[in-house]
Amino acid sequence: MAIYLNTNAAYKDFQMLSSDKYFVDKSGIIEKVNERINTKNRYLCITKPRRFGKTSVLNMLGAYYGKAYPSKDIFDGLAVSQCESYEKHRNQYNVIRFSLNELSDRGNTYRDYIERFKSNISSDIREAYPELRDREFDSLPDLLAATKDEFIFMIDEWDYIFSHALYRDNQSDLLEFLRGLLKDQPYVALAYMTGVLPMKQYSTGSALNMFKEYTMLRDPYFEEYFGFTQEEVAQLCDRQSQLTLYEVAEWYNGYTTMNGKKIYNPRSVVCAFEDGCCQSYWTRTGKMDEVLFFLKYNIGEVRDDMVKMVNHLPVKIEILDEYTAGQEAPSNREEIYAAMIIYGLLSYHDGELRIPNRELMLEFQKALKDDDFGQVAELVRNSEKILTATLEQREDVVVSYLHNVHNSEIPVLQYNDENSLACVVTLAYLSARNKYRIEREEKSGKGFADFIFYPRRKELPGIVIELKVDSTPEAAVEQIVEREYCQKLGNQRNRDILLVGISYNTKKKEHQCRIEKVHGF
Repeated sequence: MAIYLNTNAAYKDFQMLSSDKYFVDKSGIIEKVNERINTKNRYLCITKPRRFGKTSVLNMLGAYYGKAYPSKDIFDGLAVSQCESYEKHRNQYNVIRFSLNELSDRGNTYRDYIERFKSNISSDIREAYPELRDREFDSLPDLLAATKDEFIFMIDEWDYIFSHALYRDNQSDLLEFLRGLLKDQPYVALAYMTGVLPMKQYSTGSALNMFKEYTMLRDPYFEEYFGFTQEEVAQLCDRQSQLTLYEVAEWYNGYTTMNGKKIYNPRSVVCAFEDGCCQSYWTRTGKMDEVLFFLKYNIGEVRDDMVKMVNHLPVKIEILDEYTAGQEAPSNREEIYAAMIIYGLLSYHDGELRIPNRELMLEFQKALKDDDFGQVAELVRNSEKILTATLEQREDVVVSYLHNVHNSEIPVLQYNDENSLACVVTLAYLSARNKYRIEREEKSGKGFADFIFYPRRKELPGIVIELKVDSTPEAAVEQIVEREYCQKLGNQRNRDILLVGISYNTKKKEHQCRIEKVHGF
């Protein structure tokens, strides 16, 4: 029985996926891949963060191209069936499909690892081509060439030994194996690879320079097929009644393609619909201490950036080089961010870095509590206490916590204007995000409120915060009332609303706070 050649694995996996309640049709990518078959551009590598649909797309392609298992019943109902090339390529090819995350049971050396793939491919070919069973060949490519046939190669997790730091002394040998197997070989109709980490392609002499690569940082062509678009998530919302599009967007949207499209994390979206609630899903699938791991390489340079991003302010930076497979740990600000983009921890578009969504914001919130972040960490760790003090209208406690950050070594927090004060307040109330949906500078009444806290639970009051520099907290509260900032919260008749005025005197370097309670109207 074949292990890699013309198996039913891709067909069965995609058949199961396509029958799922929350299946999203990404078959449009097939038309674009069809254009590459038997051309000089037949080498294609697409790298995206984990759980962004890479394997699902690979299985779909395998089910479509593979000749062993007719898939007309699946694809006739999908978007690709309307494409001109649909019938020409469906179920017309020998497909060799394998994943480079498969380790050998015989041993833990690189030789054991790579011999597994060589042996299995060789065995499959000899079984399928009886005339070659008794012939000797100097190499696997020679055996494949002797078939006088064409193959489509589907290779998943191409970067596995790089991302898991395996066989460090032999990582270049894997690249040479793939080059010898695929490059300029007459039997290759298409080579399609996926993984997380991009390849090193610094020169024309690079081992895998024949591949056209599409990454998280640079993909103007296939970007919409990995992750869910706004329109796709809206359609999924219509298949259930528990979650709104707004809730799902807050938690899982926020990645931006090169062409400016917003992309949702697909795994998290589906899990949320299945469970009927939004929570962190994607962060459970890998080592999310990667956030702090990368930040610690250059804590001084990135600390201010983190403060800005948790305040929903973009960080402007030009990322020229990608973080690639086999690269050493990032050693400067640009390399740290390049790695975090590749891993899906940050969104990057038009020279601006952002934290994509609430799911990732929670991870950065955890990271900021680390002692290396100094007074920022102290403020974040105390954020639950600050919220409690606010709810209890203990103005002196709120002031004391805010005052503790005054002498911070973080330049962005050495504030003398309302925008910088707003950064501090955001940090001070970070933990409140678990209990409130917090909107900054939101239109309400006759103006824009600095902060509006929308309760996630019925028993909690709404909160409106207004900031003043070189004024009084009473003036801030008065502005909330006069400009009707409570308007958006006021339709909740049985809910209390806290009006919070916070001021900072730049001469005296002192904070003041005033908290008043009103009833929803």
